[in-house]
Amino acid sequence: MGFHEVRFPANLSFGSIGGPERRTDVVTLANGFEERNTPWAHSRRRYDAGIGMRSLDDIETLIAFFEARRGQMYAFRWKDWSDYKSCRATGEVGYRDQVIGTGDDTTTQYPLVKTYRSGAFTYERPIVKPVAGSVRLGLSGDPLQEGVHYEVNAENGIITLAEPAGAETQITAGFEFDVPVRFDTDRIQTSVASFRAGDVPNVPVVEVRV
Repeated sequence: MGFHEVRFPANLSFGSIGGPERRTDVVTLANGFEERNTPWAHSRRRYDAGIGMRSLDDIETLIAFFEARRGQMYAFRWKDWSDYKSCRATGEVGYRDQVIGTGDDTTTQYPLVKTYRSGAFTYERPIVKPVAGSVRLGLSGDPLQEGVHYEVNAENGIITLAEPAGAETQITAGFEFDVPVRFDTDRIQTSVASFRAGDVPNVPVVEVRV
């Protein structure tokens, strides 16, 4: 799959709308009870990039970005302003934010994940597009230094330790991240007159698996 390691202009995605989508198959039985099942282990996010357009210059930037991606052909990075950090939206990223693994004296590679909690239930989301330079790592509460104790692959979210962590050692991380997406259309329709009248183009964007 073609992927361009470039982020959609963050100032334009700031005004967009969108969020996670789930797929659930619901079957109503003869007795009125339901059986529910989902073929998706992970949610898929959708956005409308057109909502963030505020000027004709923004439209020009959008078209240039769209053309460079060849429409739906190449995926790219997207900053979801409502969910782009390992901590709370108003918090500061710290190396204690998320538990990403436990040492076993052997393993040196760990994928980044973000855990969502509600009551006694959790969902673990793979983070495959961390923002370069934003990742903080810790072992059993002690901070580590990137480039010395660990390396980050910003293209797939894999952390590589310089040496294996000891058995039962808790590995924690903090980070900012992007969502891998593509345009969900091969056509953008714009009108200078309608844009000035307050109508913005519809530019659907959908998350992809990488």
